[in-house]
Amino acid sequence: MSNLSISDMARPAPPTPYLEGLNEQQRAAVEAVEGPVLVLAGAGTGKTRVLTTRLAHILATGRARPWEILAVTFTNKAAREMKERVGQIIGEAVEGVPWLGTFHSVSAQILRRHAELVDLKSGFTILDTDDQLRLLKQILQAENIDEKRWTPRHLASVIDGWKNRGLMPAQLNEEDKWSFAEGRGQSLYQIYQERLKQLNCCDFGDLLLHTLHIFKDHPDVLATYHAKFRYLLVDEYQDTNIAQYLWLRLLAQGTGNICCVGDDDQSIYGWRGAEVDNILRFEKDFPGAEVIRLERNYRSTAHILGAASGLIAANRSRLGKTLWTEDEAGEKVQVRGIWDGEAEARYVAEEIENWVSGGRAYSDTAVLVRAAWQMRAFEDRFIMLGLPYKVIGGPRFFERAEIRDAHAYLRLIRSPEDDLAFERIVNTPKRGIGDTSVQKIAMTARQMQTSMTEAARIMVGTDEIRGKARTALTVFLRDMDRWREQAEQSRLDELAEIVLDESGYTAMWREDKTPQAAGRLENLKELVRSMGEYDTLEAYLEHVALLTDADRAPDEDEVSLMTLHGAKGLEFPLVFLPGWEETVFPSQRSLDEGGTRSLEEERRLAYVGITRARERAIITFTANRMIYGRWQTVIPSRFIDELPMDHVEARSETGYYDGGPGFESVRQTADASASSYSSPGWKRYQASQAEGRRTSAPTINAKATLIESGDENGRWKNGDRVFHDKFGYGVVKKADGSKYTVRFDKAGEKKVVESFLRDLP
Repeated sequence: MSNLSISDMARPAPPTPYLEGLNEQQRAAVEAVEGPVLVLAGAGTGKTRVLTTRLAHILATGRARPWEILAVTFTNKAAREMKERVGQIIGEAVEGVPWLGTFHSVSAQILRRHAELVDLKSGFTILDTDDQLRLLKQILQAENIDEKRWTPRHLASVIDGWKNRGLMPAQLNEEDKWSFAEGRGQSLYQIYQERLKQLNCCDFGDLLLHTLHIFKDHPDVLATYHAKFRYLLVDEYQDTNIAQYLWLRLLAQGTGNICCVGDDDQSIYGWRGAEVDNILRFEKDFPGAEVIRLERNYRSTAHILGAASGLIAANRSRLGKTLWTEDEAGEKVQVRGIWDGEAEARYVAEEIENWVSGGRAYSDTAVLVRAAWQMRAFEDRFIMLGLPYKVIGGPRFFERAEIRDAHAYLRLIRSPEDDLAFERIVNTPKRGIGDTSVQKIAMTARQMQTSMTEAARIMVGTDEIRGKARTALTVFLRDMDRWREQAEQSRLDELAEIVLDESGYTAMWREDKTPQAAGRLENLKELVRSMGEYDTLEAYLEHVALLTDADRAPDEDEVSLMTLHGAKGLEFPLVFLPGWEETVFPSQRSLDEGGTRSLEEERRLAYVGITRARERAIITFTANRMIYGRWQTVIPSRFIDELPMDHVEARSETGYYDGGPGFESVRQTADASASSYSSPGWKRYQASQAEGRRTSAPTINAKATLIESGDENGRWKNGDRVFHDKFGYGVVKKADGSKYTVRFDKAGEKKVVESFLRDLP
């Protein structure tokens, strides 16, 4: 419902030049502002333009004021771009849209306003991954759990999964409890959450989880946000997890004016909790919803779109749309069969050099791999040739040790309860406060149920800590108090410079004679410089905590090397897609899990890869590949079989996928969910074997590389007891080559690979 008055409605409609240039479907998506709307936006169809124009349209027509709109994205970069574009459209800055940001940044704003409802203070710290793992390690040690078998990283992943589903410790079921440490998962989760509250900290998942439960447990709070938000706009809806879905559903109960933009064919984050069903059931969740399909593509050539559309059509769980373009057909998608992984890297490097010699830029090209281990061969080749490249998704600036140390000082200034920051910098640089003293402080803090800062204040007045350590600790606490006072009057960059100098931290690196020291000092200078852009310490620390790898911007003329997951939202004129082989892509994990769901997500990932290309897409597969240190014979991916031949130009040196004698009979449509051993690619391999073609290296062990299908003469037979590191004890029910179906005592029936099984320990 609009907030326009009758007199406003009688006036002539304001000019809308921002609607010019939109196609019919885009304009419909912009103007359908009332009620629930789902915009199915295919790759390259102008999704961002529609979202920003819709937001500008709501503001320009007076339907809502800037602070009455909630717009959520998945990256800070997308939020910044939306603000800039809306500002260009309506001719003014939109900093006054305070509720435009990522799910987590918006949740952090809400949580700071109502922190006391979940036993936190408004100045809570948001932990990064490193601090989260250190805290979990402390908990595992305190609970006498073998952290080598049950690692902190594994526990962090399990807890993150529960939070993505919106579950507090008390809401876990019996199966959930057995997800970690033989039934102790729930108690460890409970201890972890209590410890976070004691530290006045949240991890990333808590931002949504706490806000969600505030909405559910405090209807009066939810009602204030119903009154506040007249319109909800959601980007990348297909990537929402259960907690985000529930969060949105609760907020949408207010006006019902929710617009979700997404593409079910690009839902590729199921492994981190995303639920494609959220977008598939939109019309059931919001009866009477209008669904608008954006199908005209402005990015890729007709052949690239034809290949991608033909591939994704094999998925059954999709709402359906067909991309098209008015641009030229362009080059067909190239498929190249190559002998092995090293030859594949040579081929890609040669193609890139040919591209650049033709006057194009290195930065126009990207190599998109399914798994990070595939990057090594390309990096080796690029380094040898002196070919400039960057790995997207590598260590980030804020993950470096010196930056983390500097942030720890700032965190402790802002929040004295932050024990993790205290532990990190109390003796950095060396002050003579040894591990024994730190352990005494930690033990006292736990016994007194207070922070380590307060425990240290008490202990410097006793004989628990003596001599140099007591003096150093007294000075450290006095310095922290002084910096805390200065934080209220100083600019943030000035404060950082003062702290780093007076603490001795900068001097520590100046005196360091290692080759890395100069680089660390430069990083600290860049850190201080960047802080000048922020008004408050709180704003800066929150920005850093919520920053994601997708927010990094490309700047140099370099080839981009990244995983397919990291490429979402990007585009390049030339894209290489190596490693399209069974067990690599689709991945071994998706094949082991079985079922249509995991395989369809892999196919969506392939679709995302192809649609990153604007002009040329080159897919490669090999006959032999070194996987985790072992040569394996591999067969072409079933996804290659599913590419429409009208849009593909294929050539192979591997002895298959060349249309030669004996291959005509296996040119057939692949069953999208069939076993790899019944796919056309596998049949081609069998045909080539029958013709005596050499398709594998002589040293390859046929049994170990899945060359024989259905071989039941493996290491274990039906009825044997076995052990698996993750699933525990079980009984073999079926053997199929090096694949086994095992009924585990606690995890139930699973399909696993031979190399992950052991005899009983």
